[in-house]
Amino acid sequence: MNQNLYQKQEKSLLDDKITTKKLEINLKRNREQDNGDELDKLASEFVFEDCRDELWNPEKYSLLYATPLWHESSPSQKILLNQLYWVAYYSQIISAEIATIFLNQTSAAGLYSLEDFRLVCDTLDLESMQERGHINAFKTISEQVEEKLFGERLFTYPMKNFATETMIFQNTNRVKEFWKWMQLNAFSFLSSNNAFIACQYFTVRGLRTLKGKIVQHELGQFYDKHHDKVNAPIPSKISYHHFLDESYHFNSSSIIGHDVIHTLKKPTKFEAHIANMGITGCQKDHQHFNISVNGIFWYEPALFPVIYKVLRSPYFEFDHVGALQMMEKCFLMENQAMHLAYDTHNIASKSYQQYVDGLPYISKTNREMKLMKKTTIEKYLRTNKHAFKKFEVESERYLHHFIQGRKAPSTISGKGMQPQRNTQQL
Repeated sequence: MNQNLYQKQEKSLLDDKITTKKLEINLKRNREQDNGDELDKLASEFVFEDCRDELWNPEKYSLLYATPLWHESSPSQKILLNQLYWVAYYSQIISAEIATIFLNQTSAAGLYSLEDFRLVCDTLDLESMQERGHINAFKTISEQVEEKLFGERLFTYPMKNFATETMIFQNTNRVKEFWKWMQLNAFSFLSSNNAFIACQYFTVRGLRTLKGKIVQHELGQFYDKHHDKVNAPIPSKISYHHFLDESYHFNSSSIIGHDVIHTLKKPTKFEAHIANMGITGCQKDHQHFNISVNGIFWYEPALFPVIYKVLRSPYFEFDHVGALQMMEKCFLMENQAMHLAYDTHNIASKSYQQYVDGLPYISKTNREMKLMKKTTIEKYLRTNKHAFKKFEVESERYLHHFIQGRKAPSTISGKGMQPQRNTQQL
């Protein structure tokens, strides 16, 4: 910034030597370690049959881990549940990264309206390119798995617009979806025209990434500590390389959201309000804990149809009544999985509080994460019981689908669970 000529701003980012150095080091190291080529290579080499008999994650990162279904499953069924966790988890990450790509660019536009922000914008350009590589890898593996196992989508979805619900299993309806679409489009417009709002998008991004780091570190370590790295399952390798990229993305979120802010003018009441709305939205998205996919804060009843289909599949062979009974045991009766998922939710809430501590514009509700703290196991059970009554009625329409005798190609059977399930045939 040429200080000898008229400028619209009093401070330059480059005047903050420490923050500038942090940004330069983070960008340099991210460029050097960029995992894009390796992820493309791994995705192109993936063949489900090559690793269908192996765990892809630590055992506790399995679909419905520690539920009655898990405890009653055979070893082969537990492997399937472990692999479906990978598919489900990274299907959510795809949704988050679609939004990240777009909002990186709108925020970069808002920040580039000031002098000397090229370094930040170059960082975001690299990260957006990396996100596209991540999405390609996750979609390639997840869609191949669902096609091979079920012949239809369960957790995956076609590519979507950034302004749809970020949480793919959410307590929503068409009115709520439209309102979310309006909010996200409005935020993207504001962030592309306002440097403070653009800057504080990265506080929200940091919170969402922080939630991911709780799980992704352990998913990455599964490969890093694998006894045979060369022959480790490709999905495990992808988890590892993704985590390496995301570590630098989290660093940039923290630097932009916590340090770069000091280069900007003090926010107006409107700017602070918009920034707090973003954090409140994050709290709303993360207000639930989830036992189906511990570590993703989905609204559990939204998953009932998917879990029902998994139970009715040839891999578990539940009949209609048996599937509903097992779902009652998993979702309506207090069990170990609920306590594990609730603990994960509490860890996230506390880490969010630490992350926003020291940011002067944060409201008390957001500083204390009050919306997330309202979640309890008792509330979870009440919500599930109410929703399950409706699902039991609606589930009748799934019967026709399964009476047609749909088969999926698999060597995994549900015979290990025959003693536990209702064998009444419908």
